Amino acid sequence: MARNKQVALVFLPSDSGVDGARSLYGDSEPSGVKRWLDNGVRNLIKRTQFAIPPLALMILASIQVDGVEQTLCDLRFEEFPFDRQWDLVGISVQTGMASKAFALADKLRRRCIPVVLGGPHVTMFPDSCRTHADCLVHGEADDFWRDALEDLVAGALKAEYRAAAPPDLQLHRPVSRVFLKKSRYFTTIIIQTGRGCPNKCDFCNVHVLNGRVLRQRKIEHIVDEVRRFSEDDRRIFFFVDDSINGDPLFARELFRRLIPLGIKWFGQATTALGQQPELLETFARSGCRALLVGIESIEPSSRNAHKKTQNRAGELAGNIRAIRQSGISLYGSFIYGLDGDTLQTPRAILDFIADTRLDVPGINTLRPIPGTKVFDRLREEGRLLFDPDDITSFRYTFGQEMLYRPKNIPLPEFIESYSDLTRKVFNIGNALRRGIEAPGINAAVLFFNLFYTHLYRLSRNDLKKQLETMRNA
Repeated sequence: MARNKQVALVFLPSDSGVDGARSLYGDSEPSGVKRWLDNGVRNLIKRTQFAIPPLALMILASIQVDGVEQTLCDLRFEEFPFDRQWDLVGISVQTGMASKAFALADKLRRRCIPVVLGGPHVTMFPDSCRTHADCLVHGEADDFWRDALEDLVAGALKAEYRAAAPPDLQLHRPVSRVFLKKSRYFTTIIIQTGRGCPNKCDFCNVHVLNGRVLRQRKIEHIVDEVRRFSEDDRRIFFFVDDSINGDPLFARELFRRLIPLGIKWFGQATTALGQQPELLETFARSGCRALLVGIESIEPSSRNAHKKTQNRAGELAGNIRAIRQSGISLYGSFIYGLDGDTLQTPRAILDFIADTRLDVPGINTLRPIPGTKVFDRLREEGRLLFDPDDITSFRYTFGQEMLYRPKNIPLPEFIESYSDLTRKVFNIGNALRRGIEAPGINAAVLFFNLFYTHLYRLSRNDLKKQLETMRNA
């Protein structure tokens, strides 16, 4: 009897941030109690913040082909198992981890292990990937991953796979979780209701990768998946859609049908939910406990400059109050350093947080991701701080380095003001207060704030070192 082809699907960790806080400057590990505490914080961050399974790889791993056994390797938690005999290794490549992905791919190929590269970076920058792979997968692979596996069994793997059109999400494609180690994750119950985004914020690549048409799954398929998943794991469900309220009628019908299942769930929404009272009530009744909302900027000039126009700045505070009054806690994500921001912006952000009583504020710097409009514009203006011709020089961090020069604020003053802002937003006192005042999930809100107090301290230290390095250079 022929041996099954062994296929590994690999997800890579980012350099720092929520995958385990550490300095970007390779500082030596602390010793004794401090090292023990830092390692403990890193592990807690992995488990209690955003350590959820990679849904794209879960979808592919759920496709069953005779003669193939697929294994999901999450390198946030384990080393790659080189001791096993692999017939194909697939690596999901994010632009911020491209260098790391290429290094692993090259090492595997030196051992005569075929490598297939896919993911956002391959879709947007295939030419930078071809020398590191035996096969490239372009775009959403739902429709053709089965073809690739069947070709592998037949010994006829192609050099490239791509679909002529996005996959039809109306088709029933059950997702399995049997290959996941549940204890690693905050939750393994990951649900996606659709793909695509009608908005075109210039710092975001979702509409570039998945299109500006919102494609949705059938509601009955989603309900069946929720019911099936809840049979063996009653932890928090996480709906990973970028804007779960993007189609209010669809969302209201979906979550109305989820009310009898008695689940608890987190998700991501726009602040416009505060102006959708029927949908907001349905969310609360269906078990919504927390939402991430992208505030980005409260400066109208910044919102206009970056095409964040789906809701008006003047409506933000009222919308946030309405959502919290329904019993839903809010993570509000800000970006400081947009093109309309000034040194007065931090004061406005602090006032906004105090006024709305946001449960978890996220104070981010702009990440000019290659392939986005903002990257192209900053490149043309000569404001990038990394080599724009070397795509692999871009990386993801937790606000630990500046990747560009702000338009209206000199870099040293910006770093000082950003550091001061995060110091005022995140400290032990504010963490305790927000945990007590949260409309729900009080312990989670407390933990988030405590972890961010740790992470932003690391951010301030790394930004200071970056500025010192630049001055010395």
